[in-house]
Order: sequence, then C-alpha cells, then structure tokens
Amino acid sequence: MFLGSECIALVTGASRGAGKGIAMALGDAGATVYVTGRTQAEGDAALPGTVFATAEEINQRGGRGIAVICDHGNDDEVAALFAQIEGDHGRLDILVNNALCVPDALTMAGPFWEKPLNLQDILNVGLRSSYVAAYYAAPLLIKRGGLLVNTSSPGGRSYMHGPAYGAGKAGVDKMAHDMAVDFEPHQVAVVSLWMGLLKTERTQAVFAADPDLYREMMAMVESPEFTGRVIAALAADKLRMTRSGKVYFAAELGAEYGLADTDGRLPPSPRLMFGDETQFTDIVIQ
Repeated sequence: MFLGSECIALVTGASRGAGKGIAMALGDAGATVYVTGRTQAEGDAALPGTVFATAEEINQRGGRGIAVICDHGNDDEVAALFAQIEGDHGRLDILVNNALCVPDALTMAGPFWEKPLNLQDILNVGLRSSYVAAYYAAPLLIKRGGLLVNTSSPGGRSYMHGPAYGAGKAGVDKMAHDMAVDFEPHQVAVVSLWMGLLKTERTQAVFAADPDLYREMMAMVESPEFTGRVIAALAADKLRMTRSGKVYFAAELGAEYGLADTDGRLPPSPRLMFGDETQFTDIVIQ
C-alpha cells in the first residue's frame, strides 16, 4: 500500500512498541512520518528505543521520519508540535493517537484499591492526551479530509488490567464515535483499532523471563508493524468514510484488506480470547 511522501502522518508515542511499528509501516508506505516521544537517549527509559532511533530507522528503510520530543501530558508541548507540522506542511493527513502511560504496576494482580493510585495516570497520557492531540490536529486534518486513528484494545469492553485501563480504552473508543460525528461534514474518518498481543520490547522481555509459560501466547503475537499496515490501507481506501465512527479488531480489518504481517501470515483475531464472544459480535458504538 503506497501513500507517497505527500501524505503527512503523525504517530504519537513512537519511541518503541506499537507506535514505533506503526510509524515504520507508514514510512514503508511512503508517508512523511512525524514521531513523538519523550526518550531522547538510550538509558533514559527502562526499555530500549528512542524517538530519534525510530525516525532514523524510517529513513534507513527509504522513508522520511521526523523526530519531535514531546510530552503528551504537557498541552503546551502538544500545541507546539502541531504548530510545527502546520508550519512545515500546512496540513496533516493521518493522526495516530498511540501515546500511553504504562505504569509499572499495570499487570499487578489484585483489586484496584490494592494497587498504586498512579495507575490512573493512564487516563492522562492515553485518554486525555488523545483528546488534546485531536483538538489541535483538527484544523490540519480537515484541509484534505484526513484520517484519525486511536489505538485501543478489547480492554474497553472486557476486564483487562483493571478499571483505569478499561476506562481509558473505552474512552478512546467512544471518542472515535463522537469525533466522527463532528468530522463527518469535513470528510475526516475516525476509527479506533483494537490491536492484538504485540511483539513489543516489553512483551519480548516478559516472554524471555518464562518462555514455557508463554509458549502458546508467543504463537499468537502480531508484529507492531501490522497495525501500521492496516492504517496505511485504511488511509488509501477511497471508501474509508463508511468505516468512520467504528471500532475494529485490527486483525479482522487487515483480513478485509488482504494484508499479511511481516512474517507473511495473517494474525488471528483476538475475538474468541475473551470468553463470551457474543459481546463482541457488534463492536460499533452507538
């Protein structure tokens, strides 16, 4: 799927993980990709990856990556980011809201009141930051009828990591629906994508610690780039407005577009992993 350098994209939270993979895939599709993050040098974070390394890897693969240090918990820095994009290009074609605060205790067992209170930080950089980024992106997205994507997960509809995580994911899903209503006259499509289990730096570290325990899960992982391939296909789809306001499993949307992951296979849909699948039969939020 080729978008071309005329396509200007922004992926937030792209130092590593899902954001990095999405940015790489959009770069492979030819887009000019702005990538944001807080990590400037290796060692600044517990996991490997920096925003500059992501941009450089995009460039090495033949795309154009532009790194911008941005704390998405700081509204002034976010406003400056979009002012920079407006000054450089005057528009934005794709915004991927992916920045997310992942507290160390997120996967800790037990009820929410026995966990650290800072788990609710995910409602700041995650839920609130997606709203703020969309707010500043809107005037740029409507210039040519762009695409806004919120990365999400089935945690918005099922119990996963507790109520703070669930509220954050449910919130970005509902924002996709409601922002689509406001954007519809301007032909800006808005969707929320439920990603599967991703082979990120964090996941690989967990798997490496106990490979026997996670053997079955390892067979189901998606590359972080797969979601980016789905987003590129959606951006190139002339009928994308028919999908606006909806929530999709990335694997199922990828199947509709005939996409494959980096290993050549189509990742399985996580739909059946969540018990009573009937609650996921119709994902569209009304």
